[in-house]
Amino acid sequence: MSNSGQNSAARSALVPTNNVTTADGTTVRTRIDATLTVDDVMKQLCLNLKIKESPSHFALRDETDELVTNDNLRKKIKNKSNLKLVNAPAREARETAEKLNNRSDKNLKLILFSLQKYIREEAFAHEFLDHNGLNELVQVIFTATGNTLAYALTAMQNLMELDYGWSNLSEDFILIVVQILASPQSLINVCRPATAILKKLVEADPSSVPGPQAASSSRSQPSAPPGSVYRYGFQVVFEQMRKERGSLETVVNRLGSADMAMAQYRYVFGLSVSRILHLTILFGCSMMLINSLLAHANDARWEEFIAELERLNVRKAVVRLMSLHTIEDLTSCMDFQANMVRVTYRKKTTLVDPEIDELHAAALKAIWACSKLDEEVDPNGHILKWRKLGFDTEDIVQEFSEVGVLGLECLKKFVEGDPDFPKVILEQLSRPEERRCPIAKASNEVVELLSEHWAIFAPGCIPQTDSTATTFQPFFLEFHRVHSLATQFFIRMWSESGATSGDFSRVVALGQARLRKENTREWHEVEYDFLESEYRAVRDRQMKELELEDDLLSKVPVRNLRAKLYKESFEFVRQQRIQCLLQGAWFINATPQLSPRDGVTRRSNRPWRFMRLDTGLKYLHYVDSAVKFPVRNGLEDLPDRIDISLVSEIAGGTCAPPPNVLRDQNDFPSTSAPVPSPLSFSLLSAHEGSLADLIAPDSSRWADWTDGLNMLRRDGGHVSSKETAGFVQALTEIGLKIKLLDLSGEMVEIPTGLVAGPPPTNNDFFFSDLM
Repeated sequence: MSNSGQNSAARSALVPTNNVTTADGTTVRTRIDATLTVDDVMKQLCLNLKIKESPSHFALRDETDELVTNDNLRKKIKNKSNLKLVNAPAREARETAEKLNNRSDKNLKLILFSLQKYIREEAFAHEFLDHNGLNELVQVIFTATGNTLAYALTAMQNLMELDYGWSNLSEDFILIVVQILASPQSLINVCRPATAILKKLVEADPSSVPGPQAASSSRSQPSAPPGSVYRYGFQVVFEQMRKERGSLETVVNRLGSADMAMAQYRYVFGLSVSRILHLTILFGCSMMLINSLLAHANDARWEEFIAELERLNVRKAVVRLMSLHTIEDLTSCMDFQANMVRVTYRKKTTLVDPEIDELHAAALKAIWACSKLDEEVDPNGHILKWRKLGFDTEDIVQEFSEVGVLGLECLKKFVEGDPDFPKVILEQLSRPEERRCPIAKASNEVVELLSEHWAIFAPGCIPQTDSTATTFQPFFLEFHRVHSLATQFFIRMWSESGATSGDFSRVVALGQARLRKENTREWHEVEYDFLESEYRAVRDRQMKELELEDDLLSKVPVRNLRAKLYKESFEFVRQQRIQCLLQGAWFINATPQLSPRDGVTRRSNRPWRFMRLDTGLKYLHYVDSAVKFPVRNGLEDLPDRIDISLVSEIAGGTCAPPPNVLRDQNDFPSTSAPVPSPLSFSLLSAHEGSLADLIAPDSSRWADWTDGLNMLRRDGGHVSSKETAGFVQALTEIGLKIKLLDLSGEMVEIPTGLVAGPPPTNNDFFFSDLM
């Protein structure tokens, strides 16, 4: 290594590779040997510059403050990057911790601005934590305001990306973050990191500790290892949110605020782009916090939390935002939909027991009060109460055994939402018993139909209908509203068809046929069909569909087999998608439609990028190039990388190709705004904006990568392309037909259900071995 101060012969023999600027502003032209380590480079640089301090006190950074390491040294030399001689991360960390102790320092804001960048570096973080830096940072958060607070919170958020060092955060700290988030005066750049901190704390529960966990027969929460950051979780965060009344409401209000609606309106006219981006990122953060709370809610506070979300009508806020069609590709909304599937399934499988649960008893009391009926005694001397509403028996626990709390909630909302319900009941009671419509029984049957329609079969199971798996479903989020319409439809079809008690399944089939057309229609059309369709027209359409339907596939055992095969097919396709990521692919570096946050652009000036997932499934390694070239196996040709844990969204249709990259473009300048490519996608971070903006070469590659990356995310798991969903569906159907070949070949009759025989009269028996 040599600098420009040596003799002219040396200067003519050695060509400088980089400019290095020292602390006093002096810039020297320096040749750096790419075969050396960074430590050796620093020794020679300090020697040539006659710096008497130890070389370990110094480091090199480029103009963006990226630390020069052994991994990127060759890249910096090749690109002839301008470098700065600065304090080593450990030394900088010690000085930063000392400066934070003096919170009256007029340069505190600048110190925190640097801290939020450096804290991600392991060497800096270790030294910062060893010198009480975490406690100093927490104290700043307790007292700071404005941009100073924003920088402090962002520094804490970046520190929490490490899996160590923040295991002793107090409840007071969590409460102050909640209060900051709940304050209507908090700025967007303050709310964003505050939301991300709470999300990280929610996800840091003991059950999420990486690696294998010891098996335990206990149902209690596992304990965190000593010193582990996985010691918080839903319970810890939600307890502090309960102390700060209105905190959850503030988060929900940000989803559907008037500002957001105005931002969407202004986006249509191309105005205030930076404001829109800030609000969109804030919306994404709020949505991800709600998703984390939903995914990690424990049994102790589950009912309270879900009831609060329902009271705040989160579903409506999400439906309204998605109806604007400007952020429909954000995966957080699909994650919310998947979480609500799990919530709905849990309600459906939670038994109704009014003797134990006061809420169940209160709901039943409200239903009975809405009917305005009186309890009687039948001719056999038995109580006649719930049978008046259409149940088969007076055993209310048994009547709701198949639909659980979900069925109870739906019936309650149905009777409370219809002011004419008492008249409807009286009308039915005035008819002969065999011609009465069993309204309560019909309500439960509609719940079953809707659960089957939206594939609510198992916890954590991806919905098995093609549309629910790949598109946003506003009607599912309006479950109770659709239930009320479908129940009204059932009652009307019962009356118009002159049905009797033996025709119950026939009327159910009419409702099932009507639901099949729901996914592709507007809400007002669905509502009109449910409320106005004539019986004869509905029946004619049903008969046409039955001609094309295989009755065998509608039987319960076959549906259960299909659900099992779907899970296996989904896992098979997931592994295939991940293999595509491991092989790597070339993409076009695209131009994002929205300006990057804070004016920092990440777009490369080179048009092509090759990306490959590492075998640890943690990083996307890449290289930008002016032309495509053969990339060797491994990661040697891929000097840069993206941490997948930083990716919070995979958004599609977000960017346009740069000029004159695609073959069908000419050299004439474009007179119109660039149009987003349907094959484009962006990797979005909750606090850094877009990490990558890419265009896939074809639809298959787009599906491989968008779905593969979604499947890798801890809080993801759904698929966004119809191609992937089609593969899963095709594999499921093929597997199902193979499984059914023997049965159909032998014409074996598949029962619609199994009836358990009477219990044995004594215990003088044993179970035979299965062969």
